[in-house]
Amino acid sequence: MGVSSKLGNLGVVTTTLDAAVNWGRTGAMWPLLFGLACCAIEYMGTQASNYDLARFGMELNRASPRQADLLIVSGRLTRKMAPVVRQLYDQMAAPKWVISMGDCASCGGVYNNYAVVQGCDEIIPVDVYVAGCPPRPEQLLHGILTLHEKIKGESIRNWADDEKWNAESAIRV
Repeated sequence: MGVSSKLGNLGVVTTTLDAAVNWGRTGAMWPLLFGLACCAIEYMGTQASNYDLARFGMELNRASPRQADLLIVSGRLTRKMAPVVRQLYDQMAAPKWVISMGDCASCGGVYNNYAVVQGCDEIIPVDVYVAGCPPRPEQLLHGILTLHEKIKGESIRNWADDEKWNAESAIRV
């Protein structure tokens, strides 16, 4: 939990409020039940018993964006679907995080045409990019753990900054 110190035999543990809240956030992330294309199949495989996202507190995929705090954009994002993804993101409660899963979601992939958005970061801010076509479940797990490390470094003073359009803060995995 980010223990700062332990005082002798008293059994008292001290920590900061930031560390305690961030520990709770990383241990109970609720992803939105959402998938666009073939990467969604790999995401489903990550939820299965072989990889078991339940050990990270992510066994509940929320069907409502109002109950979710993690959006995993998995697959190609078309121009027709982009307003829907933006609306889902806007309906999520703050603080919220986004993982761009796969080459199509990250940079358009092999679809270099007018109908596919060349990276979902044109529509919503992205925290972690997971590369691959499609990325393996191990890669998605690595992306989730990378997001956990990023969350552990956040401060509750910055929660008011809902929009995170800072390109330097995105992590490529």
